[in-house]
Amino acid sequence: MAMLDRDLQVARKLKERLSSVVTLVDFKVFGSRSRGDADEYSDLDVFIEVETIDKELKEKISDIAWEVGFYNDCMHISPLVFTRYEIEESPLRISSIVQVIAEEGVRI
Repeated sequence: MAMLDRDLQVARKLKERLSSVVTLVDFKVFGSRSRGDADEYSDLDVFIEVETIDKELKEKISDIAWEVGFYNDCMHISPLVFTRYEIEESPLRISSIVQVIAEEGVRI
């Protein structure tokens, strides 16, 4: 199965909104919605890579994800935010979640 058009459209809206407040290094959808086997209650899992992050930016990303989900039939969007350093240099780069995102993530 493939990612549904509706999920792709919501992801594109989210990326567009986020791009207005932060420079995105990478942006992918992963999990059941990227595989196309989600049900109506599944989250839209989104991997967001940025250069740097602080508390204020993390909250802004979370707020935008909530708004985009709310205005698109209350789909719950779960952002997973990492810095370039975490993905390229830290021990996190070999974590199972980063491996799953690399294998099944759909770049938007």
